[in-house]
Amino acid sequence: MGFRFEFFLVLISILSAPVLSDLILSKVDRRIDLTSQVVRIASTLKVENTGNDVVSEVLLAFPDHQAKNMAYLKAASNVGKGRSKTSVSLSVKVVHPKGMPPALTLYSVTLPKGLGKKESFTLDILAVLTHSLQPFPEEITQADAQLVMFQDSAYYLSPYETKIQSLSVVLPSARYEFYTKIHNTKVVDSEIRYGPYENLPPFSYSPIVVHFENNQPFAVAQRLVREIEISHWGNVQVTEDYDIVHGGAQIKGGFSRIDYQARPYVRGASSFRHLIARLPPRAHSVYYRDQIGNISTSHLRGDSKKTELLIEPRYPMFGGWKTSFTVGYGLPLRDFLFESEGKRFLNFSFGCPMDGVVIDDLIVKVVLPEGSKDISVSVPFPVMQLQEIKYSHLDIVGRPVVVLEKTNVVPEYNLHFQVYYKFNNLSLLREPMMLVFGFFFLFVACIVYMHADMSISKSSASYLAKLQWDEVQAAVQQVQNNMNRCLAVHDKLEASLRDLSRTGDVQACKAARKAADGLLKELSKELKPLLGFLQSSPQAAQLWPKIQELVGKEKELQEKLMLKHSTVVDSYEKKSGGREIENRVASHQQKLTALRQEVDDLLDIISEI
Repeated sequence: MGFRFEFFLVLISILSAPVLSDLILSKVDRRIDLTSQVVRIASTLKVENTGNDVVSEVLLAFPDHQAKNMAYLKAASNVGKGRSKTSVSLSVKVVHPKGMPPALTLYSVTLPKGLGKKESFTLDILAVLTHSLQPFPEEITQADAQLVMFQDSAYYLSPYETKIQSLSVVLPSARYEFYTKIHNTKVVDSEIRYGPYENLPPFSYSPIVVHFENNQPFAVAQRLVREIEISHWGNVQVTEDYDIVHGGAQIKGGFSRIDYQARPYVRGASSFRHLIARLPPRAHSVYYRDQIGNISTSHLRGDSKKTELLIEPRYPMFGGWKTSFTVGYGLPLRDFLFESEGKRFLNFSFGCPMDGVVIDDLIVKVVLPEGSKDISVSVPFPVMQLQEIKYSHLDIVGRPVVVLEKTNVVPEYNLHFQVYYKFNNLSLLREPMMLVFGFFFLFVACIVYMHADMSISKSSASYLAKLQWDEVQAAVQQVQNNMNRCLAVHDKLEASLRDLSRTGDVQACKAARKAADGLLKELSKELKPLLGFLQSSPQAAQLWPKIQELVGKEKELQEKLMLKHSTVVDSYEKKSGGREIENRVASHQQKLTALRQEVDDLLDIISEI
């Protein structure tokens, strides 16, 4: 089994682990909370310095199988006494000390001040793990309860000697199948207690396995996109697109709606049928829908302090089942937008408003009003940041969009972040004035049209010349559209290369290349009769040299892009390094950039003629 192999790796690794310093852990209290799908390990460490040198950091050790599922790790210390006692977060980072085995991941906690000889310090550590409860069995029927398995060590894994330590494992109920029994082990209701254990050497490790019943909702958002759009007319519109899957044991056999309706807590114990979203107070215009339409199985209740939306999917969620839906609501602008030092800033929560949902990939988009500038973001934890442009009604240059992306998100990330920007209030008048002047010129045009005699004899030379010129303009417009479609295909090829660098999926990139080749061939066929017409038309004599140059530059751009695409794909198939790939395509990229600019300039020139 997989967990036994992981334990074997850890046990082999710690045999050769060195002692790192003169620190000791005089007391360790650990509590592992297994009451939901998220594993929370809270540890209190009392650290003492027995050496002569001042120590400024403490190392934390986690097996690799836990570190890869680490969603959140926080170290804190308590400052002050009594009511003035506060918790201060400490810096935590991954380190790689020399001589350490590969099966362990070590984190360094920076102390607020150096720890001198015979001094002690108390640390509070919170580690949050996702996807760490292994369904066992992996497949169950509708009537079965869900059993999961968790693995850890009864001894606290640390590079330091531990004087005394204890562990408590809290289960969602007193129903369990098995737990590892070693000395000083007892069960009290739904809690398994190990210890106390004394005088444990560094890297002590005693594997334990707990096999227990857990029917809590294993709701996993494989992808969640939250769009927060600011309107200075007084509203913040929030739209959330969810792709939810039940991450627990897969259901096997058929599903009986009759059995489920008759005894839902027996014939569907492992499923969940609703989620609760805790929205900000004064949320309004709330909707809940999917691709079919509005979903009526929802209930909204709230007061001056909170708004709760109970969401019930169209069908109960069993293991492996998926659903997608959208939740939207509006909020008063004054509750979330503030001013400071000449800038406006949005103060909003980052994570998911639904209780207990684990998010594999979270994307938060903040759409700012058109005309916003000097944009900056403040997030209390690392995220990937991008910027986009979104066009809406009556937009001219588009609205700037701040994109924040983070993977493996748990409720501990439901913290507030800020987006700062500058905005001129006169920009608010842009859209109303556009409407006013638009209607004014429309009425003027109507008046002129009604009073003007614009009839032209269809046999006159000027009328025939106008018809020929209209045909030339139509052909030129089709050529421009053809070129823009070619450029769009080029952009998709570039996007496939970016996806390749992110996912490493060579086959998907090749498929994108094949599709692009087909589209470009079709566009080339459509272009030939247009070029023949423009070349033979006297009316197009002024435009023809520029069009001929535009077509030639696009062909050259196409050839360079295909060469770059082949080079990158070949490099990935040969498993070349990122730096090597960048060096190989650097010359191609410079030429591509120059050619793309030339094509865009020619399109602009042709449009103005």
